[in-house]
Amino acid sequence: MKVIILTAAPANIAANQRFRFEHYIGLTDTKGCQFELKSFYSAKTWGVLHKNNFYFQKVIGIFAGFIKRIIVLFSIYKYDFVYVHREASPIGPPIFEWFIAKVLKKKMIFDFDDSIWIRGASEANPMVAGIKCTWKVKYICQYSKTVTVGNDFLAAYAGKYCSDVRVIPTVVNTHTMHNKLKDQAEKPLTIGWTGTFTNFSNLEKIIPAIKKLEDNYKFNLLIIANKNPLLPKINYEYKPWNVDTEIEDLLRMNIGLMPLANTEIELGKCGFKAIQYMSLGIPAVVSPVGANKDVVINEEIGFLVEKDTEWYEKLELLLKNPELRTIMGKKAKAHIVANFSVDSSKKLFFDLFSSSQTS
Repeated sequence: MKVIILTAAPANIAANQRFRFEHYIGLTDTKGCQFELKSFYSAKTWGVLHKNNFYFQKVIGIFAGFIKRIIVLFSIYKYDFVYVHREASPIGPPIFEWFIAKVLKKKMIFDFDDSIWIRGASEANPMVAGIKCTWKVKYICQYSKTVTVGNDFLAAYAGKYCSDVRVIPTVVNTHTMHNKLKDQAEKPLTIGWTGTFTNFSNLEKIIPAIKKLEDNYKFNLLIIANKNPLLPKINYEYKPWNVDTEIEDLLRMNIGLMPLANTEIELGKCGFKAIQYMSLGIPAVVSPVGANKDVVINEEIGFLVEKDTEWYEKLELLLKNPELRTIMGKKAKAHIVANFSVDSSKKLFFDLFSSSQTS
């Protein structure tokens, strides 16, 4: 089977691509599938895309992306499947998807792992919201033979527009990357959070608990992100995210955080922060929102918490008990290997391209 993958970012840069499908296509055994990835943005454009200013470079990069997509259309005939991650073009209506499915009559698989039908834009590109055309998501679902999503909330949305919707969780490779186990006796004690600047608003939920903990315990708060969150009133260390040091940076944590607001955007999250922490034997303390309730088994491999008092109590409990952190961490890693790893989910992915799907 020949499969062309249409993405926004080049390979090995964007987390949503790396942990949705790139680890499958990088396997030695790809079940007879040949994959070719075609990104909309170049690495150079991606490097400035989420920075303030650089408007000329962004416009040129977007224009080049559209040219690349038009050129790709002339080679679509060579492929058995077209796999679209999130959208064929990050802005504008679903022209490419319509042309692929309706004119070229190609079997299209549409994958997404967030509530991408909700309008929004980053502070670096505030004018983009109006031209992202988030309304197109339902039409891409309609054009697609199969839609794959990261959780049940997203599946419920996609199911209104496509008859074949499959949940494939966002997972980690527990052999080649997330293959270590945190030594909970290591110091200094560190509570950590990892993510992108688009999720900084969620960090505000844990500031009261962290501030109170600082008054009573000695620990580090580590924030790994692509921007400094500039959190007020609390002490923290900011570590710029780096793909080459990602695992080592995460292993500095004794406890991982994933606070979420209970909104439609957050309901689309796939619990990936918790999956990353727990795959390395780091207990996760998370909000009971969306997929988090499926990923974290409460009080066994982590904690589901809502109120400020609960955040404080569970973080305090873990700070004071290295034995508990060790026991929870080992159980958490086993849970991820069994349910949220490449090994546990690769059949779901490769079944998308089985011979029975070509009819």
